[in-house]
Amino acid sequence: MKPMILNFVDLSTPEGSFRSHPTDATLIRVDDLGITRGDGIFETAGVIDGVPLALEAHLARFAHSAAMLELPEPNLDLWRRVVVDTAHQMADVGVLAAVKFCMTRGIEGQVSAPSGWALGYLADDPTEVRRDGLDVVTLDRGYRHDVAETSPWLLQGAKTLSYAVNKAVLREAERRGASDVIFTSIDGYALEGPSASLIARIDGVYVTPPDSLGILKGTTQGDIFTELEARGLPTTVGNIMVSELAGAEGLWLCSSTRGAAPIRTLDGKPVALDHQATQAINDDLEKRRS
Repeated sequence: MKPMILNFVDLSTPEGSFRSHPTDATLIRVDDLGITRGDGIFETAGVIDGVPLALEAHLARFAHSAAMLELPEPNLDLWRRVVVDTAHQMADVGVLAAVKFCMTRGIEGQVSAPSGWALGYLADDPTEVRRDGLDVVTLDRGYRHDVAETSPWLLQGAKTLSYAVNKAVLREAERRGASDVIFTSIDGYALEGPSASLIARIDGVYVTPPDSLGILKGTTQGDIFTELEARGLPTTVGNIMVSELAGAEGLWLCSSTRGAAPIRTLDGKPVALDHQATQAINDDLEKRRS
């Protein structure tokens, strides 16, 4: 990730403020809880031509994560201005960009305001992965599918800065000759990727797991379903058993910067690739974002 634009957010007052800084500026204290404990939240919005994509959905999820972590309620008007300003400064890059915006609990051992910032950067070109597909493995998340209901203190479904597990599973995928992961529950449910939502087409219906399973509500997945429905194609939010994945007519991992990336192998076995559907989905996303 090569950062290009940095806006640091002053959250010491209810209304807040922000200002631009050089991307190599020293702004975060080493005893900030976001650094020492990963105690904070973030969102990443794709950016095309200086416009942040699905911004309201990202802001809503940001607020939801803050509530789950019992962080101060974010001033969404302020964060909206921060993200829009950061994205606007990325207008001339000519390729897909992204804005990652973060809020931490603040300084460890002190009563302090949260720390916040928005970072604009160039996103990886998704062309190749959309065309060729992903090699994916299933990895057990270690919880039952109802963990969000039985154990809400585990924060399943919050987008936190604690991404050590998400990075560890990608390293495990690489050791297994793959590049991405579908998390599964210990009782046989398919969940999500470490940084993407899962969509499967089963018996002609596009299906995504519900966020009640302790997964993130996908912003890109939501846009995809809106466009599929506009084309008269059936969609549903429902449970997907791991045993159903092998027989799916298509599988996709979807995220803000990658769009819909098809899965070509799952646990080393070929998966049906529907290039026409993948192209149509990503074309729909581009139209929606223009």
